[in-house]
Amino acid sequence: MADVTESERIAEVYVVRPSIHGDERGVFVETYRREWFPRGREMLQGNRADRQAGSIVGLHYHLHQADYWYVPNGSARVVLHDLRDGGPTDGATLTIDLGGPEHLGVFIPPGVAHGFAALTHMTITYLVDGYYNPADELGVAWDDPEIGADWGLTDPILSERDQRNPRRADLPAGRRPSWRLRT
Repeated sequence: MADVTESERIAEVYVVRPSIHGDERGVFVETYRREWFPRGREMLQGNRADRQAGSIVGLHYHLHQADYWYVPNGSARVVLHDLRDGGPTDGATLTIDLGGPEHLGVFIPPGVAHGFAALTHMTITYLVDGYYNPADELGVAWDDPEIGADWGLTDPILSERDQRNPRRADLPAGRRPSWRLRT
């Protein structure tokens, strides 16, 4: 059975250490179960992305959608930052390395900005509890000094979108998550 632990840094973020079963044929890992996350909803969509080493994706966030991330191939440095105004961990930043022999997964609730750096060529799979909604695809600057992210990279490859995201202090009205308005 998996060991699922709520982060001490950011409320409602859960880190999964799954049971790993292997023999001479290879490895079996149960990577996700709905019952592991007390406030979680049914995951409705699964996605996969392949990234080259040196890429950064994010920081992105949603007002209404939760994500579950797992890296089956390669290695990623995940950065999470709590944007939920009025919450017990508002302003906290957490860094987790996914991939490799531990097979960690991470559950990210709405209002927590999330991004990752590809430390190697990698594949990430992620489940979401809402269908793609461009109105709920928001971002905050990956290099905002207030967030203080340690990406583990010196000269990252970034999308135009990620280069244009505003700093946390400049998030427009109505785009800042609230702890009180969680869904």
